[in-house]
Amino acid sequence: MPVRNAAKSLTRALTVAGLSFALLVPAGSAFADAGFRQWVSNFRATAVQNGVSGRVYDAAFRGITEIDPVVLEKARYQPEFTAPAWDYFDNRVHDESIATGREMARKWKPWLDRIEQRFGVDRYVLLAIWSMESNYGKILERQDVMRNVVRSLATLGYADSKRSKFARTQLIAALKILQTGDIDESHLSGSWAGAMGHTQFIPTSYQAYAVDVDGNGRRDIWNSIPDALGTAANLLRKNGWQSGRTWGYEVELPQGRKFPAGSMSLDKWQALGVTRASGKPFKNGSEQAVLKLPGGREGPAFLVIKNFSVIKRYNNADKYAFAVGLLADQIAGYGELVQDWNRPFTKLSFEERQELQKRLSEHGYYSGKFDGKIGEGSKAAIMAFQAQSGLTQDGHPSMEVLKSLRQR
Repeated sequence: MPVRNAAKSLTRALTVAGLSFALLVPAGSAFADAGFRQWVSNFRATAVQNGVSGRVYDAAFRGITEIDPVVLEKARYQPEFTAPAWDYFDNRVHDESIATGREMARKWKPWLDRIEQRFGVDRYVLLAIWSMESNYGKILERQDVMRNVVRSLATLGYADSKRSKFARTQLIAALKILQTGDIDESHLSGSWAGAMGHTQFIPTSYQAYAVDVDGNGRRDIWNSIPDALGTAANLLRKNGWQSGRTWGYEVELPQGRKFPAGSMSLDKWQALGVTRASGKPFKNGSEQAVLKLPGGREGPAFLVIKNFSVIKRYNNADKYAFAVGLLADQIAGYGELVQDWNRPFTKLSFEERQELQKRLSEHGYYSGKFDGKIGEGSKAAIMAFQAQSGLTQDGHPSMEVLKSLRQR
């Protein structure tokens, strides 16, 4: 199963069920804690029946006596803003993620050589996935993000009767990971929904794809970069990655022409007037490709091939696969898009986005991190500033907004 899709589905499903639970049973109440402890006690038999030793179970739950309210808060959370294509990509494919990717390519070259040779998966795609999933491991250092996986999954398994199957299945898988000795309970950390390590695998996906690349006898995606990248490569390979081939091509479309849906060979697309934006020929004209316009007709156009679908086995979303592919190409030095995203404002660099956040904070509009990522907090702060400054309240991280802040 995909690594993170189940967690995304769970987010939507828990919105109603988790909220109902929170209203009926306050997270901090004695009743909630007693009910949770009883659930933990009862679930022990289920875990043992599924191959988890009682000793491992007891050690994993030692000190866990109450649910994690942050997990339910995250599960109930619904984004206030619907991100357009340029917003999604600007937060993921930028000068900082590209520069760090190139630095990691140099630093881990010997291991990337081995991983590429063993699995046949492009190193730059692996680096892009690492960036997308954990910001090259930086997210693992954040105590406000990382949770105890056992507690998180137990919280979800206890708090939502309609969707508890996912959490219970993942909890048993997590306990079996502890049982193998690949990691101990004090280091089994992950996201609120149980995605783990540098490359964010849920427990069942870890069981299916985890590999020991560095040869120390443990499949440690939390502390071993070779293991984490090798595990991502193994997932892609087992799902059909075609070695030596790209994920797709940026293309130019002839004006005023409609195109058929579905897959055709690159030669047939070219016969319809579709050409590579770079002006270079397609590498394999017989290869099947699908036309996609993630930013609409006014944005860049792409013909995607098999490896694009394979990336989606990691996360079943076109935007995710495009971000991975585009970031990988940039890290590899293939250059920027010929046709940029159709933004309704002047784009900021990554450093300018950080400056924007800092200036918003200095004027009392923003209280988050200066991370250059424009999420809901940043957009709300921009809109508040725009409202007070008589500007259009669109929340866009624009040069126009930054210049106005600089003048304050």
